[in-house]
Amino acid sequence: MTEERGSIEIHLKELLEKTGLSKNKFCQRAELQRSQLNGYLNGTITRLDTDVLVRICDTLDCTIADLLEYKPR
Repeated sequence: MTEERGSIEIHLKELLEKTGLSKNKFCQRAELQRSQLNGYLNGTITRLDTDVLVRICDTLDCTIADLLEYKPR
């Protein structure tokens, strides 16, 4: 996700806060490791896994557009 062409923002933190789910409960329901969750929350994830994105959207009852946003440079 190079800055030259823009970036992808992940809005997982905001979505998770809206649900009121704890990080541990969310990880259980979405079948994520805590380190994966932290990567998405901190924006340090470098490769998006479509299976993980599906589980996140399903658990949070949101769309991919709610979760990801393209920001042009």
